Amino acid sequence: MKTDASRGGEQSFYLPDVCESRPAIAIVVIVQLTALVLALARQSSVGFWADLSRTSLFLLWIGLVGAGVLCWTGPILRRMTVGRGSLAVLAMVTALITLVSVVTFELGRTQWSRDTGANGLFPPDLSGFLERNISIGVIVTALALRYFYVRHQWRLNVEMQAAARVHALQARIRPHFLFNSMNTIASLTRSDPAQAEQAVQDLADLFRANLSEKRNIITLEEELEVGRTYQRIEQLRLGSRLNVDWKIDPLPRNALVPGLMLQPLLENAIYHGIEPQPGGGTVSVVGELNGGLITIVVRNPVAQQQTEREGNRLALANIRERLTLMYGERGLVKSGRFDTEYIVTLRFPYIESHERLSPEAPVSDPVPKSATVRR
Repeated sequence: MKTDASRGGEQSFYLPDVCESRPAIAIVVIVQLTALVLALARQSSVGFWADLSRTSLFLLWIGLVGAGVLCWTGPILRRMTVGRGSLAVLAMVTALITLVSVVTFELGRTQWSRDTGANGLFPPDLSGFLERNISIGVIVTALALRYFYVRHQWRLNVEMQAAARVHALQARIRPHFLFNSMNTIASLTRSDPAQAEQAVQDLADLFRANLSEKRNIITLEEELEVGRTYQRIEQLRLGSRLNVDWKIDPLPRNALVPGLMLQPLLENAIYHGIEPQPGGGTVSVVGELNGGLITIVVRNPVAQQQTEREGNRLALANIRERLTLMYGERGLVKSGRFDTEYIVTLRFPYIESHERLSPEAPVSDPVPKSATVRR
């Protein structure tokens, strides 16, 4: 079965959305570097700086108008295959270069350019001018398309790996947890039917959250509710041995986070920290918002001779990768043992959604259009 990320990658064209500022700036940088290389490679009769200025202006017109055309035709290109879309882009760039070249040549033949003495800055021969411009334009555009394609494929590969790790984490629900939960529910059916019914509902909600493929990005409120649901189930089994101290009032509940971020940490804290202790212990969950960054710290006691287990490392690696995928370098996961405590720290930007985020939102869209990064 294909993941959401893979389906989205097959259906979308590889060019970035040039309607946004960052790809438009990248286009400007590419054309200016091309102008610099051309000016350095040839010896012009008008001098280096004059040649660089006119080449930069000429290419800048092509780059900015081309970005506008790609922005306008973006919805059409995204419905094309990679091959047809690439040919369409090359055809549009060729037509644009031809148009700008002809307009530039005609400007050099006007009475104004002759009166001002600027006709020396314009090409004297249209055919040679067109041939050089189209050749250079096609080569530079093809190289840029290749770069964007490779970058797109790399990102798809990262997203598919992250999705595979999510599925591995979902499949890692320990059988003993299910067996223990079912035994607890069975014992409650006679002594406390109402609590048994609530436990069944909590278990169903927890498995729905863990096994759903449409919860890549959710609100922090939903993620906290999954954590509390898991706590209620474990509380029935461990009783007074388990205590979870929630200090999360400063956290913004509408912040967007990757799903299954907090619940695996609680699971590890209880399984590795509380269960081995004869008298149980306290898991502390502390959250704060400072400078546009959300910090969540999970602490649990550990025995003196206890070492970190493989399951713990798998969950932390999964969370670290998904935070990096969604927030880039601003997503941070730190973990380690300090004296008799094991501490995990999550830090990531506060991305606020102005409207309810659809549960089908893919990981490949890290900041939805309805979201705002709070600073």
